Amino acid sequence: MSSLLTFDSLSAAQPDGDLLFSGLSLSLSRERVGLVGRNGCGKSTLLRIAAGAAHPASGSVRRDGSMGMLHQHFAEEQSAAEAMGVSEGLAIIARVLAGEGSEADFAAADWTLEARIEETLGRLGLHGDGLLERRIAGFSGGERMRIGLARLVIEAPDLLLLDEPTNNLDAAGREAVAGIIRDWPGGVLLASHDRNLLEEMDRIVELSPIGIRVTGGGWSEFVAIRDAERERAAQELERSQAGLRGAKREVQQKREAKDRRDKAGRAFAASGSAPRILLGAMAERAENSSGQASREAARTLGDAQARLDAAREQVEITAPLTMDIPPVGLPGNAELLAMDGATLDRGGRILGPWDLTIRGPERVAIAGPNGSGKTSLLRMANGELQPSAGTVRRAEGRVAMLDQHVGLLDPNASILDNFRRINPGLDAEAAHAACARFAFRNRDALQLAGTLSGGEMLRAGLACTLGGEHAPWLLILDEPTNHLDIEAIEALETALSDYDGALLVVSHDQAFLKAIAVSRELELGSG
Repeated sequence: MSSLLTFDSLSAAQPDGDLLFSGLSLSLSRERVGLVGRNGCGKSTLLRIAAGAAHPASGSVRRDGSMGMLHQHFAEEQSAAEAMGVSEGLAIIARVLAGEGSEADFAAADWTLEARIEETLGRLGLHGDGLLERRIAGFSGGERMRIGLARLVIEAPDLLLLDEPTNNLDAAGREAVAGIIRDWPGGVLLASHDRNLLEEMDRIVELSPIGIRVTGGGWSEFVAIRDAERERAAQELERSQAGLRGAKREVQQKREAKDRRDKAGRAFAASGSAPRILLGAMAERAENSSGQASREAARTLGDAQARLDAAREQVEITAPLTMDIPPVGLPGNAELLAMDGATLDRGGRILGPWDLTIRGPERVAIAGPNGSGKTSLLRMANGELQPSAGTVRRAEGRVAMLDQHVGLLDPNASILDNFRRINPGLDAEAAHAACARFAFRNRDALQLAGTLSGGEMLRAGLACTLGGEHAPWLLILDEPTNHLDIEAIEALETALSDYDGALLVVSHDQAFLKAIAVSRELELGSG
């Protein structure tokens, strides 16, 4: 199968020169390849290099087909037609039909364009009269993503370059993206933290500063190989720890044996029965053997310690991050939230009515299409919005909400200072201990919140919310995985699995909802 894109010994670096990854050699044909790795590892940079919009630090790129990069940012004043790149094509057809077309218009007219636009918009769930004339400013984030995808489908490049295409999309939008990728006749290079989407890849490429890993198959195959590597690293650490203990015992035993020999030699010399020349030779041999024994002991211990250090470093590289969430002591049947016929008037548009009761450690997901009011419902549950009609009761003081941007954190303050502001009853020592439970140890807790990655930001928000004196019984989360890499998502899943309080969650990530054991779902209509 002929190659569409080839990377040869490729490396990429940040503007300050710090290495993102190196040594990437990869050939892509008409297949689906997923890019994974921590936030900031170079996935978006690699896509821009593939598109020709950025240059590698070293290595070469060969393109033997047309590249199509997913556009996600459009000028607010643009029309949808302009954003989709079809405005000129439609204008040509309009001039020809109006009898005003030039010879060039007749030659350039694409009489399949309107049908292809209609089919593509319908497939992506974009409907409505006058949609192509609407300004981008009037579209939601999810609709803008669909417009960018529509442009790609209409342009029909040989290779799709997609950077987080399911971000901001509801379940229907995610399935539409998956369908396009599944049926695409060319190749696909995809950076995503959507594990359902990654499951359909033919290969997975993991980028990191310490190496490139390429595995065949989808996400499940990648995870199996990754977890086996983690297990091998843990076993090697155990063997190295046992080896160091054994080396110390061996050195001690040899030292004790030498001490016994030296003691016997001193006793023999003290008896006066040996000639002076023999005693001198014995003393010289003892001195030489002592020096040799010390060197051998140092070498044995040094080798064992080096193996242990290497094994420990490998475990630190491969081991997942962990958070230790303290118990919240939620009574089993406590009423945490009760909505009864609650509605919300949003400029004449009525959302609701909503009926929802949460008791004890339930885990509830709010589902529905974009624009159905999911975030508004969460904000009403948290007390930020008051119902226009109906009633809302909550366990006051025991409900907390984290939005996807973790807006409770002051970006100009450190994690520790944010924690103490939100939890003023704890002293500095207790605050440091609480931050450490969420893997912000020592000086890590002094980082400014505004400098954190998406995963670190959410972890800091969880520390400030769950690490205080009175942790919430009900934790409300609005699209918590949107800006996280997969490693951070998995760490969050593990932490929330151990949380003994209740959860009210909005998320389009079905793998995440399954991992945190959501017990029921409230489906909101489109309104």
